[in-house]
Formats: sequence, structure tokens, C-alpha cells
Amino acid sequence: MWCGAGPLAVLAAVFWTQCVLLDGVDAKKERKRLKEATPQHTEPFNATLSNSEEVGGSIRVPDNQRVDPLGSWMDFVKRPVGNFPGKCRKRKRPLPGPPGPPGPPGPQGPPGSPGAEVTQEVLLQDFKEMIKEATERRTAALEKQNGPSQLPAAILTLEGMTSYRRIDEAFHCKLKGPVVVDKKTLVELQNFQTPPAKGAFLRGSGMDQSTGRFTAPVTGIYQFSANIHIDHNEVKRSKNQLKARDNVRVLICIESLCHRYTSLEMIVGLESNSKIFTVSVQGLLELQAGQYTSIFVDNAAGASITIQNGSDFMGMLLGV
Repeated sequence: MWCGAGPLAVLAAVFWTQCVLLDGVDAKKERKRLKEATPQHTEPFNATLSNSEEVGGSIRVPDNQRVDPLGSWMDFVKRPVGNFPGKCRKRKRPLPGPPGPPGPPGPQGPPGSPGAEVTQEVLLQDFKEMIKEATERRTAALEKQNGPSQLPAAILTLEGMTSYRRIDEAFHCKLKGPVVVDKKTLVELQNFQTPPAKGAFLRGSGMDQSTGRFTAPVTGIYQFSANIHIDHNEVKRSKNQLKARDNVRVLICIESLCHRYTSLEMIVGLESNSKIFTVSVQGLLELQAGQYTSIFVDNAAGASITIQNGSDFMGMLLGV
């Protein structure tokens, strides 16, 4: 029984194998025929379809319009450059223009702290200390080289030196000509001059010799003096007898207000036997900047007197 079935089984197996091979060849030929008959589709896959191609919200792709990968890639490579989105394009930055005009100035800052007041005395003291230190270093260097030695006696110590300050405001002037002062009269002396002889001086611009007034350039303490030469020959020749109130006053007043401001005053009687006598007045006055002083002569006698030329008026600024 097994011997009769064996050839049939072999024959069936060979027949089945031949059928499978023939089916594979036919399928391969069919695929090749369809590929040659179907044209290439070069449109992008995401092209917009008509409403007739959409069914139930899904896209229906016909069998004869399948996507070719190679054709799609070539279409993407050969696309126009201008189709890039705007945000992907390189934006050109505008070139910087010329600078504009400067803005308005800012607000002023707060004032700084006041600096230290430096006077001539402080500067002179610092200079003395610098010279002293330099001298000590020089002395130490000489002693190191040549041994200890005494300094010459001609070298003066700076502590013993006196500083001299220049006087910026001072004057010494004399009356040009005689001035007659009538009886019971107060007269302001004017018309002075600087003597040509050596020794007289006129420093600063405070003294006006034509008016006889000295104007203080700065507020400070001033020293004034006056020597007034008086000729009272008319009083002596008068027939009237001298009285106790017959005298002469010489004043140095501020702003011509002898009774309102402090003034320098000298009162002299007329009992002198000489023809000419001198009345001297001197002292200190504090003047504000812009105030002036001048000499006044008050004749309380019953006859006129004459102020001789050459009468002196002097003054100077002592300090502020």
C-alpha cells in the first residue's frame, strides 16, 4: 500500500512547485506592464484637491495618480527661490545715519563743599617748613660725608625772620596853596599834591588829591594824621579882645558827617604869640568799602584865619 502511494506524492509535490513559480512570473510581468503604462506624477502631494475628490473628510487618491518620490524631490529642488516665506528671508538692516544734534544740557549738580581758606600767613608758614626740611636734609647729607660740623654763623634761622607785607593803600600829600577860613566858618580842605621831594608817596587809588578825599577801597582799619599850619595874624590885628570861645578845631571826618560818625578832632586856642602855629591830629578809623574821609577846619574866632600851603595829610591801611 505504501509502495503505490509514494510516486503519487512525489508527482503532486512537483506539480505544486511548478504552479507557484508560474504564478510568480505572471505577477512580475503584470507589475512591469503597469509601471510602463502609468505616467509619472510631478505635482506635490499636498496639492489642493477638488471637492469631488474628497469623500467623508478623507482624501481619495486615484490608483493611476500615485506619488513618485524622485519626481517630488526634483520639483522641490527646482522650485523658485522667491517662494520662501517672508520670515525666512534675510532681512537687510538699515545703514546707520549721521549723528543727530546734541541734546539739551542736564540739570546742574549740587554745589560742592567750600574749600579751605588759605591766607598769606599760612602759605608763608608752609614755605618756611619746606625750607627748614630741605636745610635739615642738606645738613644731614653733609655730616654723613664730612663728619659733624657747625653751620656758619651767617645762616639765619627762619623762625627769627620777620615777614614784611606790602602796603597797598597809603598816601602823603601837602596842600598846594593857602586857604582862607572866614570867622564862624567850617571849611573842607581841598587841592592837595604829592611833593616832588623824595620821601613822599602815593600808593593805591583811594586818594583824590583834587577833592582832598580818601575813599576806602576795602573795609578795614585805617590810620590818618594831619598837620595844619595856621596863620592868625588877622585875629591878632583885630581890635576885639580874644574870648574863651575863640578857637580853631581841626577834624578828620567820615562822609563829611563829623557828628554822626566817629571823627578825629583837635581843638586849639588862639592865644599863641607867634604868627603861625600848627595843629596836629591823628588816630585810627574803621572805614567800610566806599566811605571817604577828609579834613575840616572850624574857625570859631571873630576874625578870619589862613591855612598855609604845605599842610600835611597822611593815611594808610593797617589791616582788614
